[in-house]
Amino acid sequence: MYIFFLILYAKLMDMKFSYQEKEDFSVLEEVITEDLKDLVVYNDDINTFEHVINTLIKVCKHTAEQAEQCTWIIHYKGKCSVKSGTFNELRPMKESICEAGIDAKIH
Repeated sequence: MYIFFLILYAKLMDMKFSYQEKEDFSVLEEVITEDLKDLVVYNDDINTFEHVINTLIKVCKHTAEQAEQCTWIIHYKGKCSVKSGTFNELRPMKESICEAGIDAKIH
């Protein structure tokens, strides 16, 4: 009878550990996604398509196709999220884009 309770106790402990492990993972996942921000570039009537495309390639390391697609979205929708990451990752990119004369913000 004593062995039965030991086995039952061991199974309950294993279940508790598994539940705690899943709970910890979901909390960690929330913390990671909570810190992600978007670098948004806005449309203007000053900069050319070529300038915006070249800036996105240089600063955000986009391919030519990605940069062109983002530029069309910026043109037609007025803005586009061109990169996602933490604030510290995006801040130097935002500053470089703004230095190139293009309006950008981190949201």
